Amino acid sequence: MSVLDIQGDAQKAFHILQNGGTCILPMDVGYAFLGGSFDSVMHIFNTKKRANTKYNAVIGNMDHHKALHVVSSRGSEIVSAIVEDYDLPLGIIAPCNPEHELFNSINQELYDRSTVDDTLAMLTNAGKFHAEITRLIFAANKLVFGSSANVSTTGTRFRVEDIQDEIKDAADMVVNYGPVKYTHQGMSSTLLNVETLEVVRYGCCYENIADILKRHFGIDMPPRPNNELSR
Repeated sequence: MSVLDIQGDAQKAFHILQNGGTCILPMDVGYAFLGGSFDSVMHIFNTKKRANTKYNAVIGNMDHHKALHVVSSRGSEIVSAIVEDYDLPLGIIAPCNPEHELFNSINQELYDRSTVDDTLAMLTNAGKFHAEITRLIFAANKLVFGSSANVSTTGTRFRVEDIQDEIKDAADMVVNYGPVKYTHQGMSSTLLNVETLEVVRYGCCYENIADILKRHFGIDMPPRPNNELSR
């Protein structure tokens, strides 16, 4: 018998998100503060004291990626190798199709705050809870956006106990699964533009990802900058 009720907790969280609320949820790369509407995302922005120049990311699975991102065959193979073959988390950045029906679930302003020149960031493969909540979201033809559960610029939180009280108090639901899988790495997901190969954030599992790109695609990635080692 499992000590976690992932399906039940994800269903409760999805109900809240679908009805305009916000949730703090466990991802393998840190706790995320999420919403599914413009008002809920702006509530997150204001609570986190997040700069208006910052953009939101989508949480998604491979179905979301294949539906929304417009990538070359090489970009598709890179994502598949990292996410499916090696089972690593990845923040996929790639051009998206703004006409896709999934974007009908959000207004234009939320789209504009979550894309740059029709390029969308998407957290994929971030653990069992992530898999279940994104399955529910995709099945409902919805999108959920957010960022890390912390006051802006203070760093990703890997335990609920380390999330600032004002952040926890602002969420309609907090799912506490203890320290998340990649707590020991002390950083959130790597953000990689899979078309241009620009590293937007040198995050969790970056060295593994760079090795995959070198061995399987002949691509030399830059080393992690020294100032990124402890992030």
